[in-house]
Amino acid sequence: MTPVAEIRRIWPEPSTGGLDDAGILAGYGRPARPALRVNFVTSLDGAVELAGYSAGLSPPADRRVLPLLRRLADAVVVAAGTLRAEGYGGLRLGEAGRAWRRENGLPEQPTLVVVSGSARFAPTDPIFADAPVRPVLLTRADAAVPAGLDEVADILRLGHGTVDLAAGLAALRSRGLAQLLCEGGPLLFGSLTAADLVDELCLTVSPLLAGPGAGRITAGPPAPPRGMALRQALAAPDGTLLLHYRRHRDG
Repeated sequence: MTPVAEIRRIWPEPSTGGLDDAGILAGYGRPARPALRVNFVTSLDGAVELAGYSAGLSPPADRRVLPLLRRLADAVVVAAGTLRAEGYGGLRLGEAGRAWRRENGLPEQPTLVVVSGSARFAPTDPIFADAPVRPVLLTRADAAVPAGLDEVADILRLGHGTVDLAAGLAALRSRGLAQLLCEGGPLLFGSLTAADLVDELCLTVSPLLAGPGAGRITAGPPAPPRGMALRQALAAPDGTLLLHYRRHRDG
């Protein structure tokens, strides 16, 4: 069995030792109002990937926290390119995650929300065929949605030319999906930032230098800077930092 990565809080109130899952969950929490939380991992020199995959950057502490963040979410939002590049299948929590959600009055599994301007998927793709909860596909109003896709996913057509992300998030929240966790990719993160829709950033800083070549965790056209406030900082013995930021407007 792989040992559980030790994680301790170093700010604002240092923990006396490693945190258990309950302590980590309490630190991140579920915001009191609808919120979009973005989760990314980066190298010390700002790379979003190693050898073409974000998983190459992900240290044990990051792999421990990711499923905990999913526990807290009503829906996990992912761009189509990231789903394909990272080999996502049906989004499923383990038994511990399902039990925690039951105990906290949540559905056993979060909903997967796929963001795709082209909607080029097949109904047999694992993200739909293996999903324990019917996914949502957020696409353009003018997208050519393949036949049969509406049988395995709820399709929201919003925006012409590009996906209307603000309308999409509003539509998700009207379905009761108030707490959203975005797992990328960089273009979706950049578009959400430009639309002023990002409320929180959970950033894992992996203790390595990736070197030149890789892109950043955000991409797309320039956008105004958005001020963020550090809410907590966690650390692992291998030098990994897990930083949790919230928009200044949220206190």
